[in-house]
Amino acid sequence: MMRPDPLRPGDKVALLAPSGPVSFERLPAIVQGIRDMGLEPVVYESLYGRHGYLAGSDELRAADLNRAFQDPEIRGVLCVRGGYGAQRILPLIDFEIIRRNPKFFLGYSDITALHIAIGQICGLVTFHAPMPGTWFELKDEYAIGELKRVLFTDAAGPLRNHPAQSLSHLRGGHARGLLTGGNLSLVASSLGTPWEIDTRGRILFLEEVGEEPYRVDGMMAHLRNAGKFKDCAGILLGAFTKAEAGEPERSLSLDQVFDELLPMDKPCIRNLSCGHVDYSLSLPMGREVAMDADALSLEIMK
Repeated sequence: MMRPDPLRPGDKVALLAPSGPVSFERLPAIVQGIRDMGLEPVVYESLYGRHGYLAGSDELRAADLNRAFQDPEIRGVLCVRGGYGAQRILPLIDFEIIRRNPKFFLGYSDITALHIAIGQICGLVTFHAPMPGTWFELKDEYAIGELKRVLFTDAAGPLRNHPAQSLSHLRGGHARGLLTGGNLSLVASSLGTPWEIDTRGRILFLEEVGEEPYRVDGMMAHLRNAGKFKDCAGILLGAFTKAEAGEPERSLSLDQVFDELLPMDKPCIRNLSCGHVDYSLSLPMGREVAMDADALSLEIMK
């Protein structure tokens, strides 16, 4: 896998919206948040785009991504927010441009569709990390430190969970492989498409927000039935937030869903502080990761 050069203070970075629209009222604070991080923001047209729940037309959003990777002055491509819509632009992305111009690429949530496609087609490491739409709101020193770690270094070594959240293991054991995955809804939706996630020998990371246990159950069962858990080397479960059942007395818990659907013979670590939380860990998708579910340790390999 190709590793993009870390960013440096003063680097120009493209701000774009491959999925949902960005609030005009928040845009000045977003731009200032990039400058406060020591980077020079270049605002692309999709940040002003509106097409229902999308940041402009599919053609506009895809063109912004293609142009950002093609522009030699742009050192990093930052997705300002998620929402919905990244899957719609996959047929319009020029992956050859991305392969020829590997750059730092950051986002999460709906951006999972792009992480999977760029990683598998272009062989480029990308970063699952807090998006610029919230940088100016970050107050937690852990989240800020994690963000700076992936922005400005190529550091290997142990991954630290947030102090307020303890790791646990669903299954013990050891595994090592390239990191893949992201938002559960997007991972499951990739199945049966040309951009279907490849979990063979990989560490599969999953997180989700706003889905009741029965919905998580359905998506996890879909991945199991497609052989994605059987193929992977290990599983990391991040934050599953706002996942309360509407009728708790008639629902399985998330713990039950995971225990019943995840394989018994694959190491699985739970409660990784990564996903739709205010203190998210930042993950290098496509880097080799070693996990020890017995010792509850994770390490990015050199």
